[in-house]
Amino acid sequence: MAKNYPFFTYFILLITITRLTSTTVGKTDQCKTLLPPELANINTISTKLHNDPKTIKIASSDYGNIIHEFPIAVFHPSSIQDIITLIKISYNSYVPFTIAARGQGHSTNGQAMTHDGIVVDMASFRKQRKGVAISVFEDPLIGYYVDVGGEQLWIDVLYATLEHGLAPVSWTDYLYLTVGGTLSNAGISGQTFLYGPQITNVHEFDVITGKGDFVTCSSEKNSELYHAVLGGLGQFGVITRARISLKPAPTTVKWIRLLYSDFSAFTKDQERLISINGRKLNFLEGMLLMQQGSINNWRSSNFFPLSDQHRIASLITKHSIIYCLEFAKYYDHQSEKMVDKEIEILLQGLAYIPGLHYEKKVSYVEFLNRVRSGELKLQSQGLWEVPHPWLNLFIPKSQILDFNSGVFKDIIFKRNITSGTVLVYPMHKSKWDDKMSAMIPNEDVFYTVGFLHSSGFDNWKAYESQNKEILKFCTDAGIKVKQYLPNYSIQEDWKKHFGTKWKSFLESKHKFDPRMILSPGQKIFNK
Repeated sequence: MAKNYPFFTYFILLITITRLTSTTVGKTDQCKTLLPPELANINTISTKLHNDPKTIKIASSDYGNIIHEFPIAVFHPSSIQDIITLIKISYNSYVPFTIAARGQGHSTNGQAMTHDGIVVDMASFRKQRKGVAISVFEDPLIGYYVDVGGEQLWIDVLYATLEHGLAPVSWTDYLYLTVGGTLSNAGISGQTFLYGPQITNVHEFDVITGKGDFVTCSSEKNSELYHAVLGGLGQFGVITRARISLKPAPTTVKWIRLLYSDFSAFTKDQERLISINGRKLNFLEGMLLMQQGSINNWRSSNFFPLSDQHRIASLITKHSIIYCLEFAKYYDHQSEKMVDKEIEILLQGLAYIPGLHYEKKVSYVEFLNRVRSGELKLQSQGLWEVPHPWLNLFIPKSQILDFNSGVFKDIIFKRNITSGTVLVYPMHKSKWDDKMSAMIPNEDVFYTVGFLHSSGFDNWKAYESQNKEILKFCTDAGIKVKQYLPNYSIQEDWKKHFGTKWKSFLESKHKFDPRMILSPGQKIFNK
């Protein structure tokens, strides 16, 4: 029977054997015989563990730039087998070590980190992996699909599929995220009302569980693991491949923005537009324009013409908040006149402020990648790698007006610190699969509200305080809110978050990651 070594013993052995390989092969082989079978490829594993200061520093931070947890090492795999071996080493250890798969590190509260464990650098895997990473196929039963490595970026998936005249239909607003990362949460944007979140557009995937088992899952095959992993916050496995549905890609987008001073009219029009039969729209979101922020903020892409900015600014001063409804119509072979006619019909009866209707014609790629230009601008100004104390919520439709009066018109107005983007847009519950781990409100229509704050290093706590006040208001007002990209530090709060799903979530954890190895940064099962 193989011995069970504590992690630190393993780590010392790894380093020792690496040094031995540079001297005598015979001694290396002799040392290998003393180790468990999982360490048969010890040379390969040991050379891919890095603990130099620069590597550790990168792995100890994320986009949020608030939480910092230092791993003992960062793992740079070049194959799926490397990841399997690493997980099996931990699983079979007397004292298992935690493992966090880190894609782009776009989490905001340390979800992709681990304290004194191993970070698996999926960005490194993307560069080193051998074999097919993004491949397009056609199946007579399911149509077109793309097989994608979990470490791949959505922007690369877009470009690769467009070469075939195809594209996924469900996106996130920001495309420089990994496939495995967004599927571990849900993956939402303005297309979700129509096509569902990204997790409902996955036919199957390969995943390495917390036991080191390599499993292919679909809704019919290994369905328990399939439903657990999608939206499962990385708790049950590391996604190494996903099979994603594709449709013929459009080429052009008509991009419309309408401004409102009345929140009730704004939400009624949003709900009307997402409920139109015949799929007249392909995208719908909304955002707040406030006195503290810029009219053309980093997400607005200089959308509003200079000649109208004074009028818009005056309206913001008058009403404190102006609500911006944003929708898009995709097209390809249709004539532009036909699309313009459809948009003209859609606009009839909408209660936006007369004259404040803005339109752009852009390419499909330009539209999907619209956030990138703002990111590059902020990077050039040194304003991208700052704290981002974000808060993302799902609000039931029946309580969105209460949320507006208590949060937008009260907390946000009084504190007067919110200068970043605040998103507000509805989606349909029917487009989600309740068997999956992702949590949403139990109403047919609900809203996503995203407070996408950016702050200086000396004032992020003010935003965190505001976030807590918003959550407290929801609790006190009985608003049945669910956090998207949730952030809780104690298990009791996680139980409340998952509600009736908690029992199955816990059972899946004990079944697929019984030693609580994976994704410790979520703080769900920390001992």
